This record gives sequence, C-alpha cells and structure tokens, in this order.
Amino acid sequence: MRGDEAMELLGFAPNSRPNPSEVKAAYKRKVMESHPDLFPVHQKSQAETKFKQISEAYSCLKDCERLGNRAGGSYVHVARRGAYKSYSRHNQALIRTPFILLILATISFGSLNASRAYRREKEACPSYNPFLP
Repeated sequence: MRGDEAMELLGFAPNSRPNPSEVKAAYKRKVMESHPDLFPVHQKSQAETKFKQISEAYSCLKDCERLGNRAGGSYVHVARRGAYKSYSRHNQALIRTPFILLILATISFGSLNASRAYRREKEACPSYNPFLP
C-alpha cells in the first residue's frame, strides 16, 4: 500500500503531514468504527476487510515515519535538532563530576565547622554540658 492511499484511508488529506500521534489517534478512531465485532453477522466479512486495510495503512505509515519519509517518500526527511542520545552517554562522567565535588566539599566543610564548634563548646563550658565528654 502506498503512503497516499494509507493517509486517505485513515482520513487525512493527501497533502497533509500528520505527526505520529495524529496517525495513531486516527488509527484508533478508524479501528473502533470498523471493528468486526461491532457489526451484525451478515456485515462481518466487509468489516474484516476494512479492518485489515486500516491495519495495513497504519503499519505502512508507521514504517514510513520510522524510515523518515512520510507518505511513502513524497516528503523530505528533516533531522531533529538537539543532542543525540549517544552524546549524553559518553559524557556522563563529565556531567556527574562537578556535582560529586560539590557534595564532597559540602560534607567536608560541614564536618570541619562541626568539629570547630565542638571544640569551642568544650573550652567554654567544660562542666556545664552533660553531653560533652
């Protein structure tokens, strides 16, 4: 099945450019309208053929989207902007390092301040504080 036929079967205009979520929504809508279980016995064979055509149209459009050519090659693929997933995988150590250094610095400076405060309290009031040794 060609992409233009598939788009027409799912209810899109021949020159439209639906995104994947619109294609999926149109597929679900058409499937619910033509599901064979919703029709009487004498119309089931027609509903089954329509249902199969809709499923084939959806798989055709889904494959065209995945390959990057909408409507069976009538549109030019435009690359997405932004960083690739592989970019973030290689530099995770560079991203984590500053945060780890900040956490370690905070813990070390906090412990230094706590030990200083402990010594000052011990020198100022050695006998009045029962919690200090």
